[in-house]
Amino acid sequence: MSILVKEHQFHLQTDHTSYIFHVMANGELGQLYYGQRIHDQPAFPELTVREEHGAIPAWRLDQPDFQPETLKQEFASLGKGDYRDPAFQITGPDGSRISEFRYQDYRIIPGKQRLTELPSTFDDSDDDAQTLVITLVDAVTNLTLTLNYAVFPHQDVIVRSAQFTNQGQQTVTLNRALSLQLDLPDANYDLLQFSGSWARERHLVRQPLRSGIQSVGSLRGASSHQQNPFIALARPDTNEDQGAAFGFNLVYSGNFLDQVEVDAFDTARVLTGINPTEFGWQLAAGQHFQTPEAVLSYTSAGLNQLSQQMGTFYQHHLVNPRFAQQPRPVLINNWEGTYFDFDEDKLTAIAREAKQLGIEMFVLDDGWFGHRDDDTTSLGDWDVYAAKLPNGIAHLADRIHGLDLQFGLWFEPEMISIDSDLYRAHPDWTVVAPQREMTPGRNQFVLDMANPAVVDYLYGKISKLIKEAHLDYIKWDMNRNITESFSDTLPAERQAEFAHRYMLGVYQLYARLTTDYPHVLFESCASGGGRFDLGMMYYAPQAWTSDDTDAVERLRIQYGTSYGYPLAMMGAHVSAVPNDQTGRITPLETRAAVAYFGDLGYELDVTKCSAEEKAAIKAQVAFYKAHRELFQQGTFYRLDNPFAGDGNVGSWQVVSDDGRHAVAARYQILNQPNPAYHRLYLRGLQPDQRYQVAGDDHVYFGDELMHAGLFVPHLLGTTQGVEASTDFSARVFVIDAID
Repeated sequence: MSILVKEHQFHLQTDHTSYIFHVMANGELGQLYYGQRIHDQPAFPELTVREEHGAIPAWRLDQPDFQPETLKQEFASLGKGDYRDPAFQITGPDGSRISEFRYQDYRIIPGKQRLTELPSTFDDSDDDAQTLVITLVDAVTNLTLTLNYAVFPHQDVIVRSAQFTNQGQQTVTLNRALSLQLDLPDANYDLLQFSGSWARERHLVRQPLRSGIQSVGSLRGASSHQQNPFIALARPDTNEDQGAAFGFNLVYSGNFLDQVEVDAFDTARVLTGINPTEFGWQLAAGQHFQTPEAVLSYTSAGLNQLSQQMGTFYQHHLVNPRFAQQPRPVLINNWEGTYFDFDEDKLTAIAREAKQLGIEMFVLDDGWFGHRDDDTTSLGDWDVYAAKLPNGIAHLADRIHGLDLQFGLWFEPEMISIDSDLYRAHPDWTVVAPQREMTPGRNQFVLDMANPAVVDYLYGKISKLIKEAHLDYIKWDMNRNITESFSDTLPAERQAEFAHRYMLGVYQLYARLTTDYPHVLFESCASGGGRFDLGMMYYAPQAWTSDDTDAVERLRIQYGTSYGYPLAMMGAHVSAVPNDQTGRITPLETRAAVAYFGDLGYELDVTKCSAEEKAAIKAQVAFYKAHRELFQQGTFYRLDNPFAGDGNVGSWQVVSDDGRHAVAARYQILNQPNPAYHRLYLRGLQPDQRYQVAGDDHVYFGDELMHAGLFVPHLLGTTQGVEASTDFSARVFVIDAID
């Protein structure tokens, strides 16, 4: 049993953690403990002790030490003495914003079921999951609050969400409805957030908690390039290999909030969910509102362990099972190779050459539809551009499939161009506020995905092309964020619902397509990494990690992303140089050495490559295929942090489940004169096992490679000519057990 109940005390146990809360004297829920697994007890008096503090409101005159502001709570409201930010707030029919949800009952349900309208976790494999459902009732408004706790014991994960149901006769308004609250007994933690902008997403920022509120979030209608819904709290001495850490991630792709509040008593409250700004929900009689799910995990074994257990959880209990363990194809995308300048023969020539190099899929990117020769036209007109492809998409697809390659197609379903047949027919489908000018972004505008007619139109267009071209893959892009949030389909009093209803429309379209065409592999993209989140991963098991394909920048981007997401979720491509985003020239070997650690692809015109470059690409593809299962499903370790020190070196490693095979890579951005000795300290090997490193005749024991390290020779051995440089270098190490 993962869920133990004794006298209104609930103890959720995973293999290594305990999560304990109880019903307090006022009928609300109080948090007791979350951390390393402890023995179950009938009661925990040391965890429920209270002290009376001065100048603080109490629950009742006869219980002056029951002061809500000083208590750890499970899902707090505002207005009854707890002045910290609440998990929810409701405006009743009389305008009151006070709620008192009191415990009614509980249920334990075997397994974990999916949510109906939102992406969610599941237990399809009988992995011992259990779900605890707590029901609380507000007697004044006759609202029911259901708190859901799904316990996945073997990954040390708890998934939380809340549902509000109006059992009364009058409409109420949800002003905020977050998914998770965790009150911790102290604030001696560092906050790890993953911040940036377009082309430099998810850079690690680690800072100690301070008094007051610190938060990350988005109001862009997407989870955003700027912040990510994954955060972590770690003790100051926690590193990759040891120490306590909590991970929090939201299964949602829209406006979100991750917040930590440190109060006057140095306790920390964590809140995760839909951003309350630009949110409101009218809850009529008989209706319910379901919050997105939030994933919570704890370890005492360091940040690598936290990432590994959460990543394993996603692969088994969130990603589409059809693709979770399936090898992802090595693809070539024509975008940076041709941009808008292509025809069928040029595309086929690239595909034919790619096939000779061992590549498995050809993806046609932007420019195949409407009359699109640049980024100012045709979004929404998902019919073939006859001037470029006079024989149609199906004919091109047949030629690609005839080369024994899979075929994929780029869409940007959520967008519309002013110069399009769709806009001329349905200007009312565009997101714009009444009597306001539309704000352009990348020469395009946003379709109202809260409108069911828009979802139906897009489903019809995309499904028609899937069938005609026998598509194997779809790259779903979203190249701008939302402005002038408004929907013609919503009355004035419900306009605050727009942002969430937009996401529900996106999810509905994804759900319909993935259900009706289960063989199609979807890759999400939002101008690169602008919607890299678990909500997208539920439908599209991999994402274009960033529009920035420069190997040096990708080192940081992929390193930061790895804290919250496994390698199999990261689309990672080799592109031409000088790089289009940075202008940097890096060796082809380095570009591949970074892209190996993800879902490998190429983003260039291989017909223009030299014979030497083609030979190198062919060898790279063969190497990746030989180790694909390891790269995509192995246990990943971060070794050297490119965000630490002078940022000149980064390294990482993947290891097989049995510890017998590993691939590690060390990257050095700039060479240095007369440097110190460098050693690479591996992880995850069997201490008593003997190993050989490819290209090295010496035999090592695993404990030597992990604790004494592997010597990395100085890279600049001789004077180089002007045509070569030892900057931006990479060393890849293949480690195999020998018997």
